Amino acid sequence: MSTKPKALRKGARLAVVSPASTPQRALVEKGAAVLRELGYEPVLYPHVFGGGPLYYAGTAEERVSDLHAAFADKSIEGIIAARGGWGTAELLPLLDTELIRANPKVFIGYSDHTSLHTYFQTYCNLNTFYAPMVAADFARDNGVDWPSWCSVFEGASQWSLSTTDGLRVLRPGKATGVLRGGCISILGQSLGTPWAAETGNSILFLEDIGTKPYQWDRILLHLRWAGRLDTVRGIVFGDMKQCVIPEDMQLLEDAIQHSLRDFAGPVAIGLRSGHVSEPNISLPLGVSCMLDCSGEPQLNFLESAVV
Repeated sequence: MSTKPKALRKGARLAVVSPASTPQRALVEKGAAVLRELGYEPVLYPHVFGGGPLYYAGTAEERVSDLHAAFADKSIEGIIAARGGWGTAELLPLLDTELIRANPKVFIGYSDHTSLHTYFQTYCNLNTFYAPMVAADFARDNGVDWPSWCSVFEGASQWSLSTTDGLRVLRPGKATGVLRGGCISILGQSLGTPWAAETGNSILFLEDIGTKPYQWDRILLHLRWAGRLDTVRGIVFGDMKQCVIPEDMQLLEDAIQHSLRDFAGPVAIGLRSGHVSEPNISLPLGVSCMLDCSGEPQLNFLESAVV
């Protein structure tokens, strides 16, 4: 059983970090101001505003030092990324597994931070959260889906996502499993490394940005041939609006159906989480859920993600 971090109470101190690319200072400050208005206390860590090299928010050692300091600080109750980009995978061999396991905390981020979600789940036995980031979402007008944020971080034991959250049925059926996944490009690129994602007995959530229909087909085929879909129970795709224009959505869905033609479980698409232009839905990774595509689609969460 995975370790559940503590719920985020009002007044919780949240470490704001940049494990990947450099964010815009103005957006970090705007997002932090929104967190303060919500009653949290954001704490900006030393390398949150970046400094290179290249597009990175500091060297790998500098970025991982912020993560380690946040986990070690007993006054910090949650860790939230400023933005994604690229660079999180560089941190994986530098992470202090024992430190993180000994100090379980809410970790929030998406996109490139799929690498960290996978690491924390596999090596630290820690539930994590594919949820809005400071500069990417809290700084956006209407960038956060509040019902899911509250359900996740305040500890709802049972709640659901449905058609109002974008879900549509691609393939009917019903399945129960542990919610895992994230950005499909990062998951695909992790194959063959020590940090490849575990997908067994899961409801697999997959989303991305700028990924064309043939690329979805290609990565899904790669996951299939690597055996990563063999024991997946069901699949939920993101809303895909950041991948294709509306005129190409049917081609994308057809490419997915083609690549999953031998997959037996239920498949849904359209969930508004991750790379979205609308309010971003928070997802708890590592918890039991049921994907029901036997009628109107629902993703039902069967346990609390926090304690």
